Amino acid sequence: MNWPEGIQARPIDKGDVEAWAALTAAKEKVDQEGENFSAQDLAEQLDRPGLDLARNSISLWAGDRMIGYGIAHVSPSVVDVDRVRAEGTIDPEFRRRGLGTTLMNWLIERAGELHVATHPDFPGQVGAGTASNNVSAISLLEGLGFKPERFFFDMQRPLDQSVPEASIADGLRLTSYDPSYEEALRLAHFEAFSDHWGWAPPKPEVWRSRNVGSRAFRSAQSYLVLDGETVAAYVNGYEWEADTEATGVRELYIGQVGTRRAYRGRGLARATIAKVLTEAAQAGYQRAALGVDADNPTGALGLYENLGFTTHNKFTSYALPITSDV
Repeated sequence: MNWPEGIQARPIDKGDVEAWAALTAAKEKVDQEGENFSAQDLAEQLDRPGLDLARNSISLWAGDRMIGYGIAHVSPSVVDVDRVRAEGTIDPEFRRRGLGTTLMNWLIERAGELHVATHPDFPGQVGAGTASNNVSAISLLEGLGFKPERFFFDMQRPLDQSVPEASIADGLRLTSYDPSYEEALRLAHFEAFSDHWGWAPPKPEVWRSRNVGSRAFRSAQSYLVLDGETVAAYVNGYEWEADTEATGVRELYIGQVGTRRAYRGRGLARATIAKVLTEAAQAGYQRAALGVDADNPTGALGLYENLGFTTHNKFTSYALPITSDV
């Protein structure tokens, strides 16, 4: 790629996290997508298994200031379509200079190479997402041929509201997360999400790093429904301290909600979420939030609305087919 004079491009390094955090903070002030990350959060992302920084990341610099970055995320497994996820941004101060288009073209090219190297027997796509209020990102993606593929709602609920009553069926028990249930939780999650759009099972170590092994995971605000030693349903809670610092609101993010197929239709998700909301309020959280697929096959949107969540923002997942020309 040809970068403008004065712009240096190189892979992201683990020593870049402070500069990267400053870039994401500048982005959030303008784009208002509701995502705030500390340098520690970003360092954790760079340590996740399977991320090849040297080949699949790029950072753009103006002197000692990081003014852009991009990462191409390859999936270790494929169910229907090989979706190579592209993430990145340009510092708002450096936008409208063609940097975003050049960066996205780099990501598209790298995604095509990864697809050919990993899952060439499946259809391939470059995936990218943005909030519905981010007009510049939408214009960039659509100008490069990306099409909307799926829609998601970012929902919130203040925790000073009463929580609807919900109970667990006889023979089952509700308990907070304990590390002894890590593998049982992983198996339950893999089954519960196997019929969700875009699902491709990650390697166990990758799942752990993003879930119970994450520094944002809050075991005291995460609950399991147990049938003996089997996890029948679960709700995982997370807290990003950088969000609290940026917004002044302590928020519990409900990252995963799942019920095994054999246990669906018994109100387990509702009862577990209600317990998590109650515990979060008692622990001093002021708000709960979550994201949901607008076309979720389990009817999750209606469940969340019934529990008092309302839509705060909307996100769109865009896709660009990977062809031999990419």
